[in-house]
Amino acid sequence: MSNSQYSTDLEKNAANYTPLSPLTFIERAASVYPQRCAIAYNETRQSWLDTYRRCRRFAAALQQHGVAADDTVALMLPNVPAMYEAHFAIPMAGAVIHGLNIRLDADSIAFQLEHGGARILLTDPEFSPAVKAAIRQLDDPPLVVDVPDPAVDDGELIGDIAYEDFIATGDPDFSWSLPRDEWQAIALGYTSGTTGNPKGVVTHHRGAYLNAVSNILAWNMNAHPVYLWTLPMFHCNGWCFPWTIASLAGTNVCLRSVSDEAIFEAIKQNRVTHMCGAPIVLNLMANAAEALKQGIEHQVNVMTAASAPPPTVLEAMARLDFNVTHTYGLTEVYGPAVVCSWHEEWDELPMREQAERKARQGVRYPMLEELIVADPDTLEPVPRDGKSIGEVMFRGNVVMKGYLKNPEATKQAFAGGYFHSGDLAVCHPDGYIEIKDRSKDVIISGGENISSIEIEATLYRHAAVLEAAVTAMPDKKWGETPCAFVDLRPDADGVTEDDIIGFCRDNMAHFKAPRKVVFGPLPKTSTGKIRKFELREKARKL
Repeated sequence: MSNSQYSTDLEKNAANYTPLSPLTFIERAASVYPQRCAIAYNETRQSWLDTYRRCRRFAAALQQHGVAADDTVALMLPNVPAMYEAHFAIPMAGAVIHGLNIRLDADSIAFQLEHGGARILLTDPEFSPAVKAAIRQLDDPPLVVDVPDPAVDDGELIGDIAYEDFIATGDPDFSWSLPRDEWQAIALGYTSGTTGNPKGVVTHHRGAYLNAVSNILAWNMNAHPVYLWTLPMFHCNGWCFPWTIASLAGTNVCLRSVSDEAIFEAIKQNRVTHMCGAPIVLNLMANAAEALKQGIEHQVNVMTAASAPPPTVLEAMARLDFNVTHTYGLTEVYGPAVVCSWHEEWDELPMREQAERKARQGVRYPMLEELIVADPDTLEPVPRDGKSIGEVMFRGNVVMKGYLKNPEATKQAFAGGYFHSGDLAVCHPDGYIEIKDRSKDVIISGGENISSIEIEATLYRHAAVLEAAVTAMPDKKWGETPCAFVDLRPDADGVTEDDIIGFCRDNMAHFKAPRKVVFGPLPKTSTGKIRKFELREKARKL
């Protein structure tokens, strides 16, 4: 016990300490801005007061149906109002949010429901075939709540009760409480495993609170943003943006499915100010028909993550007056935890150089304590020379609790007191990091390390290339060599494998150029990431 004068008779108490939780954001929004629009979906408009009361009803109904502290409530929902409400209602009941990827097959759904121990499952009728097949595999299935969407007629109702009937049983004045401890779990999300079963990432109230606020600071957001939900809310809990938008009493424009037409129409109708998405979304917008792009007379702020958008796409977005901020993160760090913070003097650079700066992942988020690029064994940071490659590692309050029921994986991930991302990067002299590859995506050809990302960046500079991904293929002489998978633009005629390889050889070291090019659409995840593990399998068979 400390004898310090600053400890004696100066303990924590109810007046000076409460656990940090993003649940406080919606209560404030409802009390300060009760009539401001919280949710816009098709013709529906819902105020912050109404949303808050619906969330309290929802939380009360969960408890009435047996949900207790630390129970899991699963969600198989697109970006509809119920999905947003769940991000507050479930933790209000003391339970844990488990957002399921809506593209999962029955076996994957069954595994996650069983592993996560879901007590209740909310599901959209569109996904009933897969959900029904998953439920049949469970010995102790959850209570199923249907969430029908008036905008969609398709799909079978398979639940025990409908969503509106379910929440109608709850009290709109339900007296919820903050978690007993800010370390209490708020969400469970599963990594997209490439082999075997995915790992369950457990996050806590403190981290969700801090990263939600960090989003505001990293993006220089003002009060009352109009945010378009192109990013799936099931993905890292929408990068914590359900809570971010509540903290600013903004408007959530829900988008059930993503298309270029739907995006541009929503931006125009709602005067959207902010949106997030993977680079594939930016690519979709940049290549949309010119008629769709007309009529937007205000700047739109776009946050993107995953691999860097090609400079050509960034240039196209800039011409549309879409201001792109590049971030980087993982489910294990609540979504974005690194941001390419912009410097005013970079505005004077030529567009191509601006795009190259924006393509870097950047520096640590405001509420991340430490970000290093280091040797994974010695933890010695690599030189800031933009050339030396190390593993990206994180330390701080926005790192997960660990992996559910997997102590060995948790131990490995936290080796040496850092979270090991598995991503390889360089650190530039100004401290900005740049991802070069996933550790498993480095191509080792004849003893030389080749970055698949570097090749992809070169491919995107070809005028005929719409999308590209590079992985290793076996080679008797070199061990492995680069194989490029390319989807051409619709108007690209007569482009051959030799053309693509020749272009790469003209624009990079010859040994780095792909030896094989495969044309056709690229397989993607629900969040727009290219499914490289599928391409690796294809490359092994070539």
